[in-house]
Amino acid sequence: MTEMIDPAIPAPVEDLAGEPGTPVLRVTDLSVDFGVDKEWVPAAIGLNYEVHAGEVLALVGESGSGKSASSMALLGLLPANSRTSGRVELNGREILGLPPAKLRQVRGNDVAVIFQEPMTAMNPVYTIGFQIVETLRLHNAISPEEARQRALRLLEMVELPDPEKAFKSYPHQLSGGQRQRAMIAQSLSCDPKLLIADEPTTALDVTVQAEILDLMRSLRNKLDSAIVLITHDMGVVADLADRIAVMRHGRIVETGTSQEIFGNPRHEYTQQLLASVPRLGGSHDRGEAEVDVTAALAAATGVTLDIVDNDELARREAQNEAALAKAADGSIQGSPVLELANVAIEYPKQGRVPAFRAVEGANLKIYPGQVVGLVGESGSGKTTIGRAAVGLLPVAEGSLKVAGQEIAGAGRRQLQSLRRSVGMVFQDPSSSLNPRLPIGESIGEPMYLAGVAKGAELQKRIEVLLDQVELPRGYRNRYPHELSGGQKQRVGIARALALQPKLMVADEPTSALDVSVQAKVLELFRDLQEQLGFACLFVTHDLAVIDVLADRICVMRRGSIVEQGTRDEILRNPQEAYTQRLLAAVPLPDPIQQRERRELREQLLGSGQ
Repeated sequence: MTEMIDPAIPAPVEDLAGEPGTPVLRVTDLSVDFGVDKEWVPAAIGLNYEVHAGEVLALVGESGSGKSASSMALLGLLPANSRTSGRVELNGREILGLPPAKLRQVRGNDVAVIFQEPMTAMNPVYTIGFQIVETLRLHNAISPEEARQRALRLLEMVELPDPEKAFKSYPHQLSGGQRQRAMIAQSLSCDPKLLIADEPTTALDVTVQAEILDLMRSLRNKLDSAIVLITHDMGVVADLADRIAVMRHGRIVETGTSQEIFGNPRHEYTQQLLASVPRLGGSHDRGEAEVDVTAALAAATGVTLDIVDNDELARREAQNEAALAKAADGSIQGSPVLELANVAIEYPKQGRVPAFRAVEGANLKIYPGQVVGLVGESGSGKTTIGRAAVGLLPVAEGSLKVAGQEIAGAGRRQLQSLRRSVGMVFQDPSSSLNPRLPIGESIGEPMYLAGVAKGAELQKRIEVLLDQVELPRGYRNRYPHELSGGQKQRVGIARALALQPKLMVADEPTSALDVSVQAKVLELFRDLQEQLGFACLFVTHDLAVIDVLADRICVMRRGSIVEQGTRDEILRNPQEAYTQRLLAAVPLPDPIQQRERRELREQLLGSGQ
């Protein structure tokens, strides 16, 4: 929330300009501990790093590694049960342990933060313009009109399409990407010397993410600020970072330039972290050659890349053709498990809010043993189709069949019977499990309610399901809060498999997980699908994940399926301009390849494709 202080009386601000060549930020032996059950639990241990003007340092690591806790400690933004030690120098002057009044002067004026979710970081009851003006007048002795004009210039600098409209808008009236731009504008309002970006693109679609990364790169060059980038997305790191510090269990285990870390990681953990990242075009142990998707996409669109010479491009094209030749021939056995024919799906009218048609004219088939990936940006209708497939949304037009039974117009009893054939894995495993039930009961509940097993037989089936998702049987008596995110998602998968469904709908099941955990869950999911043979509709915006799993891919845009085909046809040789732009926006976990991808995207956007 925005801090409400009389903007007409700005506090005097101490100048923190340092000597030439002095790092903007120098952290020495920084440690952070949290008091839990009368004990101090370390979150960060002896951190040492520095960041210079115009440089981006990426702090990377999994959840719980201490990235965010150590960065919030720089600004005194930790809760009361924390303690910090060490030195933090901003332009050569110590700021750790400053009195609250002086620390408030530093925050916003010299150091700014871009948070992960702008909707929760901005005040929902004030307009964007009011919040930027308030920040400007809090730190500068300027009139309201001067602040307004500067705020409009900031909104224009972050490339919002209509700065005047954005100025008058409330946060909920802007899209996710626009809100993030508005937050960046507010963060930059006082020309900070240091910018801390905490997972600034995690909640965004790949195309919006690419735009925000372009913006941050441009602003870094314009403002010459030092940037600390906190993220677990190695594609984002490859796109922006100059240097990288890899964190694990509160310690920095390896530092180096972006080229050094990606090209020759020395620490075992860094190697594991990079190996876990799903790569668009990778072989994924399927026996096919690894494909350079950037080169394939450039060939499909007729774009010439300056970074790659012609011989290299020809080699990559030949490699791509060899991989395409190995693609599945598409031969299918049996009748479709899920079949959509000219389907339209509406969200029903609620009060004065009229009915909203989210999907129009959708045609899709999934056969036994087949995984179909449904991809597209937020609002494209992906999740809507997944919800309709399990009977949670009505079909307004067309035919939607699951296991040969028509869902459109089906009554409650028919839907209850039909749902035994469908399992669903949700995006957030924490919110999809009952916190009051042990996980054994959560897994067994569908079988008990369906009347397929009771007593000893039910307990036996629960043990089999735990074995299948590779969780110890002893975990059956644990509660969800006692499990990690990856373990909770395994429980969610086991619960979805409880009634041996013919169709599995997986809605972004790995987006909330760290990359190493995500890799293990994806491997488990692929093994279970091959072993049990269920058909799967896999909804995601992560094209690298879909490359690991899918046999076929459907691309959605604004409620319509714009392109579908085999995995290799869509990812290696897309025909629709929208699919091409979507692929070109995916960041790659390699600095050289990401530069090529960025050039390709710029040319595609410049040509209007």
